[in-house]
Amino acid sequence: MKRNYYLSVSIFLLLIVGVALSGCSSKEAASATGDQVILVGTQNDYPPFAFADDNNELTGYDVEVVKAIDEQLDGYTFEFVAVPWDSMFLALESNKIQAIADQVAKTPERQEKYLFTDESYFASQTVIAVKTGREDIQTIEDLEGKKVGALAGDSYTLLLEEYNKKAAQPIDLKYSESGNPSEILQDVQNGRLDAYVNDPIMVNAVLEKNDLGVEIVGQPLVNDDMGIVMKKGEQGEKLKALIDPILKELKQDGTLAELSKKWTGGEYIPE
Repeated sequence: MKRNYYLSVSIFLLLIVGVALSGCSSKEAASATGDQVILVGTQNDYPPFAFADDNNELTGYDVEVVKAIDEQLDGYTFEFVAVPWDSMFLALESNKIQAIADQVAKTPERQEKYLFTDESYFASQTVIAVKTGREDIQTIEDLEGKKVGALAGDSYTLLLEEYNKKAAQPIDLKYSESGNPSEILQDVQNGRLDAYVNDPIMVNAVLEKNDLGVEIVGQPLVNDDMGIVMKKGEQGEKLKALIDPILKELKQDGTLAELSKKWTGGEYIPE
């Protein structure tokens, strides 16, 4: 337990240092252009939505959506900060970042604590992934008593945690220390985990990249809309009011559909 605590603290301290250094360069850029810099948190290991490319630059669908917003938003410059998922909301609450673009589902619990854009920029599904050839798992009920990989605080884990409150036999959630979906899927392949619940596009991207013997089974459990997240308060309200009209325009002019096809192979844009 202590090891996990010190690891989390170390990661967050590194995050603070990284953002502080980024803040220095941001201030210089803001001074030169007169723009206000908004730091946007996202992961660097969640393809095809947000990940580091071969040049260690953040890219992916979510990143390019924010860049498209940035192009149309005068007076502001968006800069990206790679943040581990388990530190993402802590970084937002402490103003180390001012927004999150990381496939965050609009759950009622999150909407009570944070501001979301009214306009959603992606429609996501929730599916079950198991080792190829396994036939005993098809539904969420089949996960009862099974070992299922989980990331603390993500919408897929929250779904399973909520299910456990009424399950005859709780799902045995195994929380990842690394926070890396690729490692969780590798554990599904080698049998250390029975299943993983997440988005099918991300799962398929990881499977293709790593050539894993894992497959998606059954029907989608849930459909979710994703939004950009901000901290509640005057700053967040102002940013939300600026972003929403641009997101609506990007949806109407087909920009979001084009980006979705580019990164996911299909148009997964909410109406």
